[in-house]
Amino acid sequence: MFTGLIEAVGRVAAIDAQAGGRRLSIETPLAGELALGDSIAVNGVCLTVVSRSATDFAADVSPETLRVTTLGGWAAGRRVNLERPLRADQRLGGHFVLGHVDAVTQLTDARAEGDCYWLEFALPDALQAYVIPKGSVSLDGISLTLASLGAATFGVQIIPHTWTHTALSDLTPGAPVNIEADVLGKYAARLMSLRSED
Repeated sequence: MFTGLIEAVGRVAAIDAQAGGRRLSIETPLAGELALGDSIAVNGVCLTVVSRSATDFAADVSPETLRVTTLGGWAAGRRVNLERPLRADQRLGGHFVLGHVDAVTQLTDARAEGDCYWLEFALPDALQAYVIPKGSVSLDGISLTLASLGAATFGVQIIPHTWTHTALSDLTPGAPVNIEADVLGKYAARLMSLRSED
């Protein structure tokens, strides 16, 4: 369980092919605080630490994860958002993020608005029922609030701190982005669909 509050921005140091999947090596100051078997969200994807040093860690990525996230298109040198799981004794900022990506969307527009930035994204049809105005969404692991919601797009307003402390500033229109809808909305939609079947 994560919160979508990014702790660090790391860099993909290497990508090695493995029996249908891949092993990612990621450079980050957080590496020295990780242990084998720890979970870590990498651009919103929950991965498991399989090796580590003082400067980097490695995680294996399954073929299914490569198919349903942006990870299959990554190259060495890419900056990535990192977050360790929420501890039970921590305050809950952001929102509940599972690290289970629902879809890949695309950035359709990015523009400065004063000191802030306005980003627009395509809204996948499969997620229409799970997003609401002023609701939460995770984009590349970042907990954000929907500032606008249209029939096929949604917008978010990015404050300067988020812009400079995440990898969002690397995105250009057309870039693929991992999206995870708020899990509470997914549970509510599932419950309503089961009730309507009765």
